[in-house]
Amino acid sequence: MDPLDAQPLSLVRRRLVMLCAVLGIVLAGLDGAIANIALPTIAHAMQCSDMLTVWIVNGYQVAVAVSLLPAAAFSEMLGLRRVYAFGLALFTVASLACALSGSIGWLIVGRVVQGLGGACMAALSGALVRAIYPRSMLHSSYAIIALAVAISAAVGPTLAALVLAVAPWPWLFLINVPIGLIAVPLFLRVAPHGAAFDASSAPQDGGLFDWRGTLLNAGVFGAGVLGVGALGQGNTALGLVELGVGGASSVAFYRQQRRRKTPMLPLDLLAIPLFSLSILTSICAYTAQILAYVALPFLFQTVMHQSTVMTGLLVTPWPVFVAFAAPLAGRLAARYPAALLSSLGLATLAFGLLLLSIMPVNPTIPDVIWRMAICGIGFGFYQTPNNLTVMTSGPSTRSGAASGMLAVARTTGWSLGSALVALIFGLMGGSHGATACLELGVAFAACGACLSVTRRVVRQSSSKA
Repeated sequence: MDPLDAQPLSLVRRRLVMLCAVLGIVLAGLDGAIANIALPTIAHAMQCSDMLTVWIVNGYQVAVAVSLLPAAAFSEMLGLRRVYAFGLALFTVASLACALSGSIGWLIVGRVVQGLGGACMAALSGALVRAIYPRSMLHSSYAIIALAVAISAAVGPTLAALVLAVAPWPWLFLINVPIGLIAVPLFLRVAPHGAAFDASSAPQDGGLFDWRGTLLNAGVFGAGVLGVGALGQGNTALGLVELGVGGASSVAFYRQQRRRKTPMLPLDLLAIPLFSLSILTSICAYTAQILAYVALPFLFQTVMHQSTVMTGLLVTPWPVFVAFAAPLAGRLAARYPAALLSSLGLATLAFGLLLLSIMPVNPTIPDVIWRMAICGIGFGFYQTPNNLTVMTSGPSTRSGAASGMLAVARTTGWSLGSALVALIFGLMGGSHGATACLELGVAFAACGACLSVTRRVVRQSSSKA
């Protein structure tokens, strides 16, 4: 029985907790995307080098990557209520600090702190949903989460461009503050007590939090993200060194976690084939998504000579049709195997990306829109059933760890995809680079479809066993 089946929430209270979860996803996702657009503006305003300004983005991405698993581990010790509220409050304070920063150094520090708060929200949103909804309603609720992720990734650059058109760059961060000031007290008021929200299970390994594992985790994901980014920027030597550090840290991290009864890296969940295949599927899907999201604006503006606002409008059909497909996929997941629905969705995404890659040299607006719609439908059909599988393939007591791994998969896919775009553009440039990114996105989506359908075979084998 689900914890909240025994302690049902009122409809209004459940929706308010869900609103706070969605706000966290959108805030963290938007701030991960909008800073890219603002880098030239900030560099000019603060009169600093482009190389230093890039750390406004790198600092945030690294902070998120290294904090996801520790945030999930803390949630299982202290409860979802405390850790999620802390992350939301920290993100709000850091947003204000970023807006008020008078130097590039303090702005980077603010972005790192902002990333720590964003990681708490990104890692725990899925666990919040599982904690407040009974199993029979999870399909529709995860569809809302899928929509929030899609919108935050797609709308970020356009929103940044619109804000910069009418206001100075600090407003990119100031707009988060009133939202946070409302969301933090609201969440603390409506989040229920008991069950997973106020869990206080001390670690079984000596009664202390796994700080050694946290440091090794930072080596794995921090060096990994930086290494992939360095390769994408053409700095091969530094990239290989950082990837080497990440690889060595991975081995040490795995060995250290195997000796713990309550590992930060959820080895117990990863030992479940259904869970691990779903995580790999998620990495492939998000890599394909970000390959398209980063490459398409370049194609629209440089090749099709569209304005920034029109570029945002051309990208919009993707999240709009995710909004259409995700709830439908959620309802179908109650009757049909999630593995088949996700495979169908990723195959559709691959087909849509292929159609975008072979567009005419001078496509019309409708030529772009219907292709983007196909991609959105495919991604929407993939995301809800896959997330549902990740969150329900393990015990409910491990929902924090499962949600954290889902966020790790999303971050890994986005980081890998962004670095591949930079690498391809560095090698090819121009419209050829954008087309190559879309073609690579086809390959990742097709790979994800194959991994997803394999889950059907695994589930059938487990049932027979």
